[in-house]
Amino acid sequence: MFAVIENGNRQFCVREGDTFNVDLCADVAKGDTVAFDRVLLANGGGASTVGKPVINGALVEAQVINPVHKGEKIEVQKMRRRKNYRRHTGHRQKYTTVRITSIKVPGLETAKGSDE
Repeated sequence: MFAVIENGNRQFCVREGDTFNVDLCADVAKGDTVAFDRVLLANGGGASTVGKPVINGALVEAQVINPVHKGEKIEVQKMRRRKNYRRHTGHRQKYTTVRITSIKVPGLETAKGSDE
């Protein structure tokens, strides 16, 4: 079974047990549960459910593994030749690492023994 969820203008294809980074979630601690209710698509192996735009009643639950994780540093340099203009800035995005624990979609058939 897999689902496509939306979080912070990004879409993620997730399965139970997957670990991935989402934008920083404020006020969460290690071991807390986070729920994603914007489920766009779900597939149980036998059938698929597509939301318009989201599936009503669908919920993907995740456990927080690392509340604050920093991504790679992005460096921006600007220069105008012969004008004595140089700027150097940087940015480092903060993420929260989560692991998917359950995918709940009402009325979705799940195929038994499917190897997804």
